[in-house]
Amino acid sequence: MSDAAVVRLPEPLRLRDIAADLFDALRERSFDGTGITRECYDEGENAAIALFRETAERHGLEVRFDAAANMIVSLPGDTGTKPGLLLASHADSVPQGGNFDGAAGIVAGLLTLIRLAADGTRPPCPVRVMVLRGEESAFYGRANIGSRILFGQIDPRDLAAKRRGSGRTLREALTATGIDADAVAAGRRMIDPATVKAYLELHIEQGPVMVARKFPTAVVTGIRGNLRHRAIVCRGEAGHSGTVPRWLRRDAVFAVSDLLVRLDEHWMRLLERGLDLVVTTGVIGTDPDQQAISRIPGEVTFSFEVRSQSYETLEAFYELFRSECRAVSDMRHVKFEFDDRVYTEPARMDEAIVRKLVALSERLGLPSETLASGAGHDAAVFSNGGIPSGMIFVRNANGSHNPAEAMDLDDFMRGVELMHAFAVDGP
Repeated sequence: MSDAAVVRLPEPLRLRDIAADLFDALRERSFDGTGITRECYDEGENAAIALFRETAERHGLEVRFDAAANMIVSLPGDTGTKPGLLLASHADSVPQGGNFDGAAGIVAGLLTLIRLAADGTRPPCPVRVMVLRGEESAFYGRANIGSRILFGQIDPRDLAAKRRGSGRTLREALTATGIDADAVAAGRRMIDPATVKAYLELHIEQGPVMVARKFPTAVVTGIRGNLRHRAIVCRGEAGHSGTVPRWLRRDAVFAVSDLLVRLDEHWMRLLERGLDLVVTTGVIGTDPDQQAISRIPGEVTFSFEVRSQSYETLEAFYELFRSECRAVSDMRHVKFEFDDRVYTEPARMDEAIVRKLVALSERLGLPSETLASGAGHDAAVFSNGGIPSGMIFVRNANGSHNPAEAMDLDDFMRGVELMHAFAVDGP
């Protein structure tokens, strides 16, 4: 790594110290005993947004909230009417997650604004930080809620989704936050595209590629979309484990196991053909009130998710999935019951923004590497909404969505320097 990539700022502006203090305060406010929990439209997310607001106002920045309760931070005098650059990310987390997922992008944006205000730089267009709510799908099944609301992409079925455990609906959560749920249900757009010239999001990489290749930063080219079911029920027939022979069984566990093996075989063959694809069943289980060692399970509930950068690949694999469900049903005499299918579109990052970020990386002595994102991000919603969008990845060890996230602060500050350079040049 060249010395040019190390951020050096004049005293007394210590951006690195501000970042370290912010991350420490975030951890303290949202530690759950194991990891980090910042539930969307609830106490944890609200606490994070309050901390970001305190930091912004302490440094003389202006704060307002949009109709979706997302927070917007700007330089003094910015009326919000001129087309601007949005530096954005999300304030929420998964349950028992890590401290940097989402938060790193917000802190990076705030540091960029603080530096612009301190040195008096006025970029070609206004620069604003957007603190988005509800990016994670862990609580209500729908990802990117805060950004989707802006583009009128949350429907009544999404609003009726219930939080696991409490049973609170998304509609109730939005209403409690002060959002007009009827306007959301009607698909009313809550952002004026004329006020957004471009969107840029800094995020930790949530996989192992950058650590393996020793890249502190990278430029994102595209984002995988996904098709998913939150809860599919396989219904068979319960029975005594010792009295029912195999040929008369309707075992739900063996049926789901058979289905997953079939899907894995399809996945492997499609990868051999060079297709971009990942398949996951992250939730699976029998009813704990009925399960027993000596009982043939008559019911299994499981989730299904397929991700790809290609819409055609998503749809093709989904059809394979439904076809195999029918085949397993016939062979094992079970029935599959499906909840609503949830679709999140794949997205491409703006080619001009990608080229500029790569060029700026070279100028700063950073790797000029590009990478596709396997995880979803709000940047995909903005891109598909017609806003030129880009992303910066920062190296992060131990993956993501777990307490062991390990972003090095020096890597983070290199990403902040790249974001600042982009803001100064303008999109």
